[in-house]
Amino acid sequence: MEKRVVVVTGAGQGIGLAIVKMFANRGDLVYALDINKVKLYEAVERLRKDQLEVRAIPCDIRSEEDIQIAVSQIKRETLQIDILINNAGVSKMKSLFELSLDEWNDVLHTNLTSVFLMSKAVAACMKETQTGGSIINIASTRAAMSEPNSEAYAASKGGVVSITHALAASLQNERITVNAISPGWIYFGKENDLREIDHDQHFSKRVGVGEDIASACLFLTNPDNSFINGENISIDGGMTKKMIYEH
Repeated sequence: MEKRVVVVTGAGQGIGLAIVKMFANRGDLVYALDINKVKLYEAVERLRKDQLEVRAIPCDIRSEEDIQIAVSQIKRETLQIDILINNAGVSKMKSLFELSLDEWNDVLHTNLTSVFLMSKAVAACMKETQTGGSIINIASTRAAMSEPNSEAYAASKGGVVSITHALAASLQNERITVNAISPGWIYFGKENDLREIDHDQHFSKRVGVGEDIASACLFLTNPDNSFINGENISIDGGMTKKMIYEH
């Protein structure tokens, strides 16, 4: 099994941590990036106790300087990067009339600008080594459907979907595939806290878990699946395809 170098942002918890664990279990060397040093180091230490090859790099992905430092460190240690998973994100569910410009900008910088900056830095490394590679951007089903008070988050994730196919076009000559995944409801709490209706409202009859997204990342980064390029795949148990009326 070929060992690959994988970089995951927002890796200290949730979907990002599930992705780190799945790639590490496959036998890949995974670099976990997160702004929260405490959660990051705690998560990586647990994985390393299971003999998984994971390395932690604290990084504020809103900062181009932080990103350059992180990518330079990875290049020094491994000489190449094969896979980038742009997962880091925040939400700010707040009334349109109360949402400040600073809050709007923070969501856009964290969720969207970081995808541009990380992809630019890592793709440059892939181009330099001429090894090709894969980039996966974690978007959201909220790029296509909304509820009140989600303007910043919806706009940022819509941008992630759009930049995905733009990057796929721009990086085609470097043999770098770029795809997006739009998760629906992915749950990380206690199973007993969920109600029967939470599961039953999905076509798949269950709420999603982190491994659902991680498995899709593993699939899309398999070279055998490189004909999938510039796509956005919704992984939501069918919820975005569900017709709902008020009765």
